[in-house]
Amino acid sequence: MQAQFDTTSRLSRGTEEVLRADELTERLALGRPLRIKAGFDPTAPDLHLGHTVLLSKLREFQDLGHEILFIVGDFTALIGDPSGRSSTRPALTREQVQTNAQSYTDQVFKILHPQQTRVLFNSEWIDRLKPDEFVRLSASYTVARLLERDDFQKRHAAGHPIGLHEFLYPLLQGYDSVAVRADVELGGTDQKFNLLVGRELQKHYGQTPQVVMTMPILEGLDGVQKMSKSLGNYIGINEPPGEIFGKLMRVSDPLMWRYLAMLSCEPPGVIDDLRRRVETGLNPRDVKMQLARKITARFCGTEAAARAEQDFVARFQERQIPQNLPEVRIAVPAEGLGLAQILKAAGLTASTSEALRLLAQGGVRIDGERAEQSDARFVAGARLVVQVGRRRFAHICLESFPPDNAGATSDLK
Repeated sequence: MQAQFDTTSRLSRGTEEVLRADELTERLALGRPLRIKAGFDPTAPDLHLGHTVLLSKLREFQDLGHEILFIVGDFTALIGDPSGRSSTRPALTREQVQTNAQSYTDQVFKILHPQQTRVLFNSEWIDRLKPDEFVRLSASYTVARLLERDDFQKRHAAGHPIGLHEFLYPLLQGYDSVAVRADVELGGTDQKFNLLVGRELQKHYGQTPQVVMTMPILEGLDGVQKMSKSLGNYIGINEPPGEIFGKLMRVSDPLMWRYLAMLSCEPPGVIDDLRRRVETGLNPRDVKMQLARKITARFCGTEAAARAEQDFVARFQERQIPQNLPEVRIAVPAEGLGLAQILKAAGLTASTSEALRLLAQGGVRIDGERAEQSDARFVAGARLVVQVGRRRFAHICLESFPPDNAGATSDLK
């Protein structure tokens, strides 16, 4: 049993919560490959680095000989996961879902072993539910229990509408666990309620309840909201090497440490050593370069990562960005500041409307790359080498400041 206990400790590393760890130890002692479930609704065509936090944990289970059940939620995506939402998700068509699902299955094997992965579509069993079976499933949970969900509770209290179909989502995700007889289910911390519904439904259907493992949520490039295709703050694992490398180089210094911990697979001791070296003079940019090189190589290959790094460095040299630019420090609120506001606060444009016009015309570059998202937001800790037009440059450092003073600068008069 000690060996299983040690394995439980190893598999629990990097998770937010395991419910329950003692049950996981018991399952590991059964002497058979466990069925490890994770569900992904194909609401967008690309997997991104936020998804890989969970996928990497699945790979750990695979390396120990367990079977991965990669559930493509082609049915549940038609509803849309209400987790963390303040409003109802827009409905997708089956055609959109099928296109996105194909993209998922093409990309997932950049991380998982094909031989130990079963890709399943939850429409296979949900479409077969007869009306009386659907009623039995709906009767297994009460409205009061569903309203315990934080997001439902807030929307109900605020008088925001909740579609009846949204109540069905956690039940259908939980029913997936029943259909595949999952031993363990993984999900983000925002999925905890849904994962626990799976445990309850398995009990209701006479099965041993699954172990629930929640993984931390990776913030997107804005450093505020979770990485999401719909929010435009993502790094897709299927993007060109130069895009992956360049986006990682734009991550703020504080967020860089979180990306290292969650994505780089470096032992905590190595990351702690890098922190100490930065505190004693190492440029955070060098650490970011190391992170960008490693992540790009993982998804695009070592040679492609090396070329992406060379191209990134060359862009700075070719743009003739002046060396030793003076720092412009700008205070921003916790939710970050829009790029147009940053340009105005830094004195690079006379107004936010001028900044928006230049952004639309492609006249703004960040770290040598053209800024294409005028609605991009940046948070405290971000360091940006910004070029406006041919001759206006600034090394902008964003700092925390009370929201009512956002945009104040300490180096500008």
